This record gives sequence, structure tokens and C-alpha cells, in this order.
Amino acid sequence: MSRCYAGPLAVAITVVLAGCSNLPPAISAPTPPPALRPSTALAAAAPERLPPLAIDAMRQRDYPGSDLVIERTLPAGSSYRQYVASYQSDGLKIFALLTVPNGAKPASGWPVIVFNHGYIPPTVYRTTERYIAYVDAFARNGYIVFKPDYRGFGSSQGTPVSAYYSPDDTVDVLNAVTTMQRYGSADPNRIGMWGHSMGGNITLRALVIDPRIKVAVIWAGVTATYYDMLYNWHPPAADRPPPSFAGGARQTYLAKYGTPDQNKAFWDSISPMAYLADITAPIQIHHGTADAEVPLQFSQTLASDLKAAGKPVELYTYAGSDHNISQGFNLAMSRSVAFFDQSLKH
Repeated sequence: MSRCYAGPLAVAITVVLAGCSNLPPAISAPTPPPALRPSTALAAAAPERLPPLAIDAMRQRDYPGSDLVIERTLPAGSSYRQYVASYQSDGLKIFALLTVPNGAKPASGWPVIVFNHGYIPPTVYRTTERYIAYVDAFARNGYIVFKPDYRGFGSSQGTPVSAYYSPDDTVDVLNAVTTMQRYGSADPNRIGMWGHSMGGNITLRALVIDPRIKVAVIWAGVTATYYDMLYNWHPPAADRPPPSFAGGARQTYLAKYGTPDQNKAFWDSISPMAYLADITAPIQIHHGTADAEVPLQFSQTLASDLKAAGKPVELYTYAGSDHNISQGFNLAMSRSVAFFDQSLKH
């Protein structure tokens, strides 16, 4: 697969889219999440023999979340309050950045954006660092923003494992969705999701598992089949794997299950790209044409496949923009806010 770069700025593929206190309000009584959608029997193997990462397996498990705990109050922004918070996921304490708008809470609660950050070395990652401008833009526009750290990142308990070969990060994110449904300031029926890079992969996986997510925006996401992630992402020298797959998980899966050419049914069973027909949320995708980290074609293929499946999708490309869409940030952010507004406010 070649890296196919689009032309002019913001080329779009569009399919029709369907007085505050110092502490956050009290947490509401726990409410169970709705049942997950029935599984799709895509894989040849029996579900009980599938690994935990399989989409069918993830659809069959529970994501109970927990009550939210405020760990630390941070300096307030111009129009919002901000906290380091924590919640439970698989018995682990996961830290997160919680941002709550000022002003009168809507009758049903504030709409929520669960914010899935990209890969940062877990020992370097800090809850309050990176993505500051992104969180600020959503919070100023009337959204609770909840940015989970994932297990093993920063101060969160647990051991970090590649999001592409373990369900752990997605489990933490779906438990975050339930935690937000239990949070007194949030509207449990208006939850969207934003993801960047690795967080885009987590977002797409979450979408094919859990219909509670009403809308999603993905920036420069690692949204590709396993064949493309293995062989068309940072093509490796003969003696080393791509940097994004450092560690043993990739080789363990290949040794156990064979390559995507040898065992397509298995690799499809763990890939959200094989389940796009089940997505119920509209998706907006952004990617810079000068992205040196994730191929632009990953986003182009996702948009094309969603369109072929009859799903609501918008794709915007940004000429000369990098992996963070730094050169087109304001335009990409304004489009993202408007897209969330359309699904979560109107």
C-alpha cells in the first residue's frame, strides 16, 4: 500500500449525517449500562477460544465503571473547572483529567467527550500534560471532557500493554464511559468520543463494541486492518519490526495465529475494521497530508469503507499538516466542535 496524499486543504468526503463551586456536584447513584449489542459471529473459532481482544469477546464482557473520585483540584480555566480524578477498571485505579464547564448545568446534564490520547511513553506521560489546547477547546464549548490515562500510564495502576494487541486500554475507556454515566453533572445519554493516533484505534474499537457512544471524531488514527498495520505502517528493515510495534506482543500473536494471509478469520476477529457495518455513531476523520507517524491512507481507507457500509462519515485532510494537525489546528478543532454539537447538542 502506498501512502496516497490528498490534494488541497480540507478535501472532504462527506456522507449525509443523520456562580460555580470549587468541587464538582455530587455523584449520582450507580446505574447499570445498557446491554451491549449481540455479537457478530465473524471468526471461525468458537467464541470461548478467542483471545480477550476479539470483538465478540469484548462485546460479551461487562464494563461496570465506578463512582468518580476527585483526587486533586487544579487551577480553573476561564470557563471551566478542572480536576485530577480517578475511577476503577478491572480492579485497577485509573487516573484521568476531568474538565467541567462553568455555568448552569443543563437539565439533563452536560454532554460528555471521552478523550482518548495517543501514545506517549507510559513512564513519561502525566495526566495534566499534553493535549492542553484540545481539552480547552472542547471544555470552552460546553462539554465535560474526561481524559483517561489508561492503565500503567502516569500514576494509573496496572501494566501497560500495546493497545493493538491487548484489550486493556479499550476496557479502561469503556469503564470510563460507564463512570461518566454515573457522574451527577453528566448527561448519561449524550456521550461522544475523541481519539488521536493510538487513541483513534481505541475509539474505533470502542465504537464497534458499545452503542452508548453517540458520535466520534478521530484525528490521525491508527485505523487500519492488521495486514496494513503489520506491513504498510513504517515499513521495517528486514531485521527489525516497525517502531510502533516494539515489544513482544506482535511476535507472540504472529507465532500463535500466523500472518493475516495465513489466518484471515482470526485477524478479522480482533479488528474493528471488519465490524464497521455494526457502527451506529456518525464519525468525523481528520488527517494531515504530511503526517510522518501514521499513513494518511489509513484514514482514507476507513472513510471509504464506512461510506461503502452506508455509515455517516466525514473525512478532512490538511495539506502540509503533521501528525498533530498543528498547521490546521484551528480549522480541524472548529469542525470537530461543530460535529459534536450536531450530534450531542442538537
